[in-house]
Amino acid sequence: MKKILFQVLVLSFLFPLASVNAAESDTYDFAWLDPDKEVYVLQNRKYRKAGRLHAYLGGGKTLSGAFVDATTIQGRVGYFLKEDWGFEGVYARNSGKENVTAKSVRDNGAGIGSRPFRRIVDAYMGGMVLWSPFYSKINTFNTIIYYDWIFGVGYGQLQETNNLNEFQQVGFDGSETLTHNGYMWNVGLLIYINQNFSLRTDIQAFHYKAMSPSTNNSAEVWNDNFDLSFSFGFNF
Repeated sequence: MKKILFQVLVLSFLFPLASVNAAESDTYDFAWLDPDKEVYVLQNRKYRKAGRLHAYLGGGKTLSGAFVDATTIQGRVGYFLKEDWGFEGVYARNSGKENVTAKSVRDNGAGIGSRPFRRIVDAYMGGMVLWSPFYSKINTFNTIIYYDWIFGVGYGQLQETNNLNEFQQVGFDGSETLTHNGYMWNVGLLIYINQNFSLRTDIQAFHYKAMSPSTNNSAEVWNDNFDLSFSFGFNF
């Protein structure tokens, strides 16, 4: 009986020690594995965003538009109030032109064809609220890569050039540039080089209403623009 009570007493002292969770700042030094390596606990954020201004510049390709091939150059400036929440402004300058598909529709090889309706996005800008709840790291044995997922929603303005007048006026062969307000969302992957420099890839979407050849002059339909970009940034 005394032996059992002694074992219970020992376990009661050891149990609180065993139940203590590792702090985010805890570091484990595996000297027996490699004296130059340190392994951080999983919940550790080695690089911080809270209270930091960031700026990114990059470019990529437009993923939408059946009759248009386009590229984009994007600039982003933002600030994280907390580690998970922040805001960001984005400006994109796009360059597009009718692709082979549009040209084949206009001329099917027999000298006759149809008129493809296309919108070419020239530029857009707007602001978004950012949410970054997920972070992780990849151990490549030689180095550890830290990265964050970033999600954004917001509102902005888009400028596009279309050939709607070709369908409304017989014989008209010109384009019209229009401006629309719309909703934006973004999914980004932030890869850290160090605390100040990082790489980022984003899918930026813009949804807006505009007239199309299939509607009358008073009705508008939803249109979408999707850009995939890669950028390099600095965290102040």
